[in-house]
Amino acid sequence: MDQSTPSSPTRQFDSVRNQLAQAEGLAFLRLLSQPMVAATCCHLSHRWRDRIYTPWITLSLFLSQVLAAEQSCDQAIDRFQKCRYDQKLPKVATDTTSYCEARQRLPEELIGELVRRTGASILQKAKPSWLFHGRAVKIADGSSVVMPDTPSNQKAYPQPNSQAPGLGFPIARILVIFSLAVGTVLDAAVGPYQGKETSELALLRQIAGQFQSGDILLGDRFFCSYWVIADFQKRGVDVVVRLHQCRSADFRRGRRLGREDHVVTWSKLKAIPDWMSRAEYEAMPAELTIRELRVQVRDKTKRVRQLVVVSTLSDAKTYSAKELGDLFRQRWHAELDLRALKTHMNMEMLRTKSPEMVRKEIGAHLLAYNLIRGLMAEAARVEQAKPRTLSFMGAVHTTCAFEESHLYDPTWIEADLPRLLELIGEKQLADRPDRCEPRVAKQRPKPKPLLRMPRWAARRLIKRGMIPYNKA
Repeated sequence: MDQSTPSSPTRQFDSVRNQLAQAEGLAFLRLLSQPMVAATCCHLSHRWRDRIYTPWITLSLFLSQVLAAEQSCDQAIDRFQKCRYDQKLPKVATDTTSYCEARQRLPEELIGELVRRTGASILQKAKPSWLFHGRAVKIADGSSVVMPDTPSNQKAYPQPNSQAPGLGFPIARILVIFSLAVGTVLDAAVGPYQGKETSELALLRQIAGQFQSGDILLGDRFFCSYWVIADFQKRGVDVVVRLHQCRSADFRRGRRLGREDHVVTWSKLKAIPDWMSRAEYEAMPAELTIRELRVQVRDKTKRVRQLVVVSTLSDAKTYSAKELGDLFRQRWHAELDLRALKTHMNMEMLRTKSPEMVRKEIGAHLLAYNLIRGLMAEAARVEQAKPRTLSFMGAVHTTCAFEESHLYDPTWIEADLPRLLELIGEKQLADRPDRCEPRVAKQRPKPKPLLRMPRWAARRLIKRGMIPYNKA
């Protein structure tokens, strides 16, 4: 029978009890509550049947799958089989059809909404000392992910024009908004890698509502746009970004605040962007009051570089130049967060074969990432530290180790949560400001010839004995 929620208190209790019995030990079911998932499904008017693969259980398997070293559906089903066997429940089908169909039934909006809810709730519990003058700083940064080469993926997220057909992979651009204080993902947008309205600025406009009055946007120079700054000022959001390469700073002009620190006025551009209507252009302010200051940062090679930072925080008494410089240096956390998602959590190359499932897989990675960040925030609170000083991969390894050792004990989270948080809190990152390492790999990969034609054509030539691709 289809349902959105059980219709009576008795059925509701039985349903929750049955799902708990079926799902003891599954990763994250104690961190992402069943009522939150059920309430979100009801909010989205999603109906489901009271069977084995409910939305809660399916989502839990999905989350444990994206965090596993081997992310296959077969291994996810094997973990589920062992869990049910230990709970003395009947086994499920050994093939992955039912689970994959359950993943496809999950609403795409469900995972995105849970990402936003978990990210915001963790940020709301942040200690005042983690914030910047009591204000939430949100970092926007973009990257790209690749996916299996299927016709549907190619149609939604075409491969770059520089790659020959059949030799490349579909590629999607993703823009993520991170919390600087606790590191959670607050929102994300996904779009094609190239084409009209596919830039990071276009994706930022899609999720600009994530920023609330009093927030601070921290970004690289790509976000140093007159239209972005004007729009965010209208929202009551301040901006701290690097000066765009097309603009130059002349510290002899404007109102001087300090050495290489001044306030200038930018005039509205006369050209109307293609994405902006005439009415929107007219609503933009004719001038912007902008603060420009020079800061010193270290690049990837550890060389000291001088950059010009642009900000709407023009009160030099409240926001000193040193504070703004230190704040901008923390923009690099977005690069580290994206690395954690793409490299450490294996999101760089996705596995699903349809555009809808690609977006769900990205959302599952972001949600699992937020749940780990939630544990890190609690550990930082216990250890009197800041979440950014803790090791993300250390938290992942510790959490997975606890799940493995207590996989079939339903009370482990109450009994061992203090010890889990203590161990996560002990894995603090070393402060190595002068560390210098070559960005090269010592181990050589096994030499293999590059595929220079579509795979179907290569298979046909192999059968004819015309190319040696199948030889060692």
